[in-house]
Amino acid sequence: MKTAVVYTSQTGFTKRYAEWIAERTGGDAIELGDAKKKDLSGYDAIVYGGWACAGSISKISWFKKNIEKWQGKRLAAFCVGGSPIENPDIEPTLHKNFDEETYKKIGVFYCPGGFDYDKMSGKSKLMMKMFVKMLKAKKNKTEDEEIMIKMISDSYDISDKKYIEPIVEYINRV
Repeated sequence: MKTAVVYTSQTGFTKRYAEWIAERTGGDAIELGDAKKKDLSGYDAIVYGGWACAGSISKISWFKKNIEKWQGKRLAAFCVGGSPIENPDIEPTLHKNFDEETYKKIGVFYCPGGFDYDKMSGKSKLMMKMFVKMLKAKKNKTEDEEIMIKMISDSYDISDKKYIEPIVEYINRV
């Protein structure tokens, strides 16, 4: 199955996952800017990967606009974020990125990545630092908020190739 893995990446985690998926499927990892200029009709499967941004998958609108055009192809989307895969908020958040009909048609997945403050844009870095400051100042923090403060106060990497397995299985499913 000829697979295109289209991605947008801010700090490299999504790019890493896209390359791992392309490598495992024998497909092509294509940066979103390049994919927009390409005809993807020759691919049997198209996977879109974006990073988590305020409850949305970054730049997912491009993928969603093309779903009808790609009927008959295996379609999937994945999101890379800083939360561990066990976070119960992940599934409902992913679901919100698609209407019910679309969500049933495609595979939607999450891959834990991390934070790399050195590679973040100034705007993103500032937003994250403000968020951490706000959380730290909050009275009566929950246990989850305490854990989040520890996680996102500094750069970290929780990415792992094992998280691509459900995506690869979905793409290769007959």
